[in-house]
Amino acid sequence: MKKNGYAETTIRVWTSTLKILKELGADFSDPETVKEVLTKATCQKINKGKPWSQSRKHIAIASYTLYLRMHGKKWNPPRCKVTRKIPFIPTEQELDSLIAGCGKKTATFLQLLKETGMRSGEANSLSWTELDLQKRILVLNNPEKNGNPRVFNLSLKLVQMLSALPKKNDKIFGNVTRSSLKSGFYKSRKRLSSKLQNPRIKQISFHTFRHWKATTLYHETKDPLYVKEFLGHKKLDTTLLYIQIEKTLYKEQSDEFTVKVAKTREEITGLLEAGFEYVCEKDGLAFFRNRK
Repeated sequence: MKKNGYAETTIRVWTSTLKILKELGADFSDPETVKEVLTKATCQKINKGKPWSQSRKHIAIASYTLYLRMHGKKWNPPRCKVTRKIPFIPTEQELDSLIAGCGKKTATFLQLLKETGMRSGEANSLSWTELDLQKRILVLNNPEKNGNPRVFNLSLKLVQMLSALPKKNDKIFGNVTRSSLKSGFYKSRKRLSSKLQNPRIKQISFHTFRHWKATTLYHETKDPLYVKEFLGHKKLDTTLLYIQIEKTLYKEQSDEFTVKVAKTREEITGLLEAGFEYVCEKDGLAFFRNRK
């Protein structure tokens, strides 16, 4: 997989999946036993866990197929149809409550995910050389899943949180593994869910922050191409899901606007302070709008 350019995260997940198949009784020299284990894993709970999803089954099939190819063999894999599910989108208040209830490093990590919509692996691999604290700019040069590199403007709050982290090595979050970060995050999430009596908080994962950012960003801009570039997606199809989510979440809001025109600097300042957003400029006039 390394020779063929697979991402480190993909290698780790696929290798781990093969190990689990082996532990569940699959004989890699006999594809039929692999099919039996896959059927069992997707139909009943395994080792006190949940039945495997179709997505996880798909990964298992792909990893075993690659294993056979390495040995010059083939098999007739079972059918597996993966349907993309609608992700859970929490409120911003729920995200902020979770961030506030975590330790310093985890809270900073979550705030970074919230503002940038990065994947957790991308955030965990960031180095101090990619961060300009004075200009409040962060550069992501090593995106995952063959995504595009991105540049982000950070809030003053996040910059202050990042500045408070210890600089013991080149990486912003040190040598801590993503699994270690998740372990601490899950404990804080469970504790806060119980404390706030809000079971929805237990549904929040690292990737939930990316889904939330994409949905709110589309709501603010109504520009799928901008959201696509912000997230680093290669294809627009991947971004279109968030349009559907946005329409559902914000359906109670009207699509009608109050339009205002400004000529002077004072008029422009007044409209911005009143919550109007800038639209365009034409014939020396600045046009603004505000949702009714």
